Amino acid sequence: MVNNKAGFSLIELMVVIAIIAFLASLGTPVYFKYLAKAKQSEVVINLASIHTAEQMYFAEHGTYNSNLNEIGWKPAGKNLYTYGFNTPDSEEGKHFFVGKQNTSKSNLKKSSLTKSGFIASAAADITGKGKMDIWTIDENRSIEHIQDGIN
Repeated sequence: MVNNKAGFSLIELMVVIAIIAFLASLGTPVYFKYLAKAKQSEVVINLASIHTAEQMYFAEHGTYNSNLNEIGWKPAGKNLYTYGFNTPDSEEGKHFFVGKQNTSKSNLKKSSLTKSGFIASAAADITGKGKMDIWTIDENRSIEHIQDGIN
């Protein structure tokens, strides 16, 4: 009787698992970077819609307004970012909306409003590493990436 042992040894299985773990560790950072970039598409869409709402309000009233409710704007999508204006008397749900990342309104840098122009901001820590991703849009629909929170 011939004893034919078929199968893998423990060492062979451990080598295969180590190779799979190594390959997974190479791909994971790249995956999270692409995931963060996908989250940035939300901010561009919402800032463009703030611009449209402000322009419609300006056409009707001849001035811009920092009260996002009065111009008829609310964030769409998953709302990861905090959007709006950081003015001394600004109120949540009125002048700014806090997203799921719970970013403080103090990160809405460069936001401002005059009768003839505005700069609305959006900010969030989309990677969870403590680095803010900050965007702005102005009355000319110029979207600017103030601080990159991914790299």
